[in-house]
Amino acid sequence: MNQDMNMPIALSLFDLFKVGPGPSSSHTIGPMRAGYDAIGEMAKLPASQIEQADQIEVHLYGSLSATGKGHDTDRAVLAGLMGVSPSDCPPDLLPGLLQQAGQVHNVRLGAKVFPMTQAQIVFDHCAAHFPYPCALTIRLTSGARVLFEREYYSVGGGFIQWKGWKAPARGEPVYRYSTALGVRSLLARENIRMHEMMIANEKAISGLGEQAICDHMDAIIAAMEASVARGIATEGPLPGSLKVQRKAASLVRRARHMPGTPENLMLRLAAYAFAASEENAAGHPIVTAPTCGSAGVIPSVLCIMKQHLHMPAETIYRGLLAAGLVGFLAKHNATLAGSEAGCQAEIGVAAAMAAAMLSYAHETDFRVTENAAEIALEHHLGMTCDPVGGYVQIPCIERNAMGAVKAYVAWLLASDETMRSHKVDLDKTILVMYETGKDLQSKYRETSEGGLAKYVY
Repeated sequence: MNQDMNMPIALSLFDLFKVGPGPSSSHTIGPMRAGYDAIGEMAKLPASQIEQADQIEVHLYGSLSATGKGHDTDRAVLAGLMGVSPSDCPPDLLPGLLQQAGQVHNVRLGAKVFPMTQAQIVFDHCAAHFPYPCALTIRLTSGARVLFEREYYSVGGGFIQWKGWKAPARGEPVYRYSTALGVRSLLARENIRMHEMMIANEKAISGLGEQAICDHMDAIIAAMEASVARGIATEGPLPGSLKVQRKAASLVRRARHMPGTPENLMLRLAAYAFAASEENAAGHPIVTAPTCGSAGVIPSVLCIMKQHLHMPAETIYRGLLAAGLVGFLAKHNATLAGSEAGCQAEIGVAAAMAAAMLSYAHETDFRVTENAAEIALEHHLGMTCDPVGGYVQIPCIERNAMGAVKAYVAWLLASDETMRSHKVDLDKTILVMYETGKDLQSKYRETSEGGLAKYVY
């Protein structure tokens, strides 16, 4: 959560929408980025110190320790140390790492090679006290002497920070806002539309030109569609001891036998959400939207918009900008981490983003878009994060399908009411989500110690 919510939002769309391996943004992508950062920082040490070093150690704490095995956290941080970034991670890299207790993988630091096994990646205290629930330390040692050490925090959505971290310098937004109310006032004052505001800010913050932004967004959309297509084309069990069977392909087959019925649309929404979520659970590339655990909601609605509502590319593109705005508001004023606020911060925010995307693509007034997002988020309030066995499979995959359906219904409800008669605004709902999440007992926040995780596995 931003320490000063009155500061203007200065996030890039490509901070939020990132391509990377599943199954978790906070437990897989974040730790991989931490490992990648650490090896880069270690490389800056004098060659004489690197030559003296004898070991790289990783300690996982809090939620990373509690559910890291099911999230491939150990494999992800090792991949980062091996110089692999999330955006460049081959689909089958993580499953091949640390398959056996004594399996050795080489981490190269300058001219020196450090053999690493599972023994150097320690699942440490679950009840550790850090500023964020997902914490890890990475150190380079020479005997008892520590040559490098950094305490990292995976703060949700694939974002990382570390002890002493300061936000990197970047361009200032042209249009300054921190709340949905601020956006509403700004749009009225400047007489512009939301997508114009988002593009102007993205250009200023990222330094990219408009065509480059468009190309990047096209790549994000293509990656979402690819995750759905791969998921629909694949059947069989997902990795892990639960042996959950993929379901997306069978849902699509069933939908094809129900043309022109209400069930057809619902089945396709569910199938597309299952497809991307099953790809995430398999550790394959997906788009954080806003997280890995919720990576099926927006692609599902997007595929419906493109393939069944036949919306043109430009309106889908603008709709995704609206989704990005809602994601920004949730991250800035609350959190995107299930380990911090439960699944309402992941599936709930994803549903709000998808509802905003669908609404804005229909060229509605921004207030209708805001209301659609609010309705979707409101009806996820209080949702726990209780992955069975630590895997992002039960109940996560089905929750993506339900989130997509709720997003669609939220848009229908928002589009059929007088704007000013809507009683609950998005800002208050985001605040309630955060406060509710903080009130949840820790066992219901991605520790697999309560809820379904306690009674199903």
